[in-house]
Amino acid sequence: MSITAALIVFAVTWFMVFFMVLPIRFVSQDEAGEVVPGTPKSAPASGGVKKKALITTAVTVVVWAGLVWFITSGIVTVRDLDFRGTLGPAGQGE
Repeated sequence: MSITAALIVFAVTWFMVFFMVLPIRFVSQDEAGEVVPGTPKSAPASGGVKKKALITTAVTVVVWAGLVWFITSGIVTVRDLDFRGTLGPAGQGE
């Protein structure tokens, strides 16, 4: 796996984890009882994005390390995913 591929896997994983962490402990302005004029009722009452980004980064490093290990271990190869046989018989062209 190249460095670029590893960075792309990290970025995609980070955003996936971030979007899963964002709704945790979310309190809207409507639920808090104080709607700021000019904002929708569903806007967050408090920020907390920095803390969620740090949590996301910590979780992502662990998940990313597992993904990189799985991809580079060779447990599953591209040939294993060739269900239609478009790569030809095993051993040919390698």
